[in-house]
Amino acid sequence: MDQRVLVTFATKHGATGEIAARIGQSLQEAGLATDVVPTYQVGDISPYTAVVLGSAVYIGRWRKQAVKFLQDHKDELKAKDVWLFSSGPTGTGDPEELLKGWRVPENVQPVIDDIRPRDIAVFHGVLSPDDLNFLEKWMIKTVKAETGDFRDWDAISAWAMGIASQLQDVKSQATESQHQGAETE
Repeated sequence: MDQRVLVTFATKHGATGEIAARIGQSLQEAGLATDVVPTYQVGDISPYTAVVLGSAVYIGRWRKQAVKFLQDHKDELKAKDVWLFSSGPTGTGDPEELLKGWRVPENVQPVIDDIRPRDIAVFHGVLSPDDLNFLEKWMIKTVKAETGDFRDWDAISAWAMGIASQLQDVKSQATESQHQGAETE
């Protein structure tokens, strides 16, 4: 079976969608058939052998569309190769250190534990005052969040290439098993 990858995402202002697009581009450049689609547009995931799901993070929570996607497709995702990413912390330094080890919201941890993703990444995000409403501006001022685009495109591409490498290893192992099976017949 050919590898077909779904990269799906939930975003508020578009930055997480841009990260998903970069991941999809890297997977395509590695020779994998890849679709990049917002979670709210995804219906049937049966054509995909692997799924990459990402969500923007606000106040320690994933976007509702990402949580709904996980819950709606939980049983199917258990049978697929799955990678997850969160996008959100601003500033410099290791994103997981900035979040004190946080990688996913507590409310989805049981579902994630059931799915058993191959990896979970946290990427820096974008915080632009121009995109924020009054309450959001007050919140970032209160918590002294840094504004700007802090995404590390090299780290994002490297993570995606790691996914491609793992999927290609799985494909070559399956091909090798088929060839060995054919030789014994």
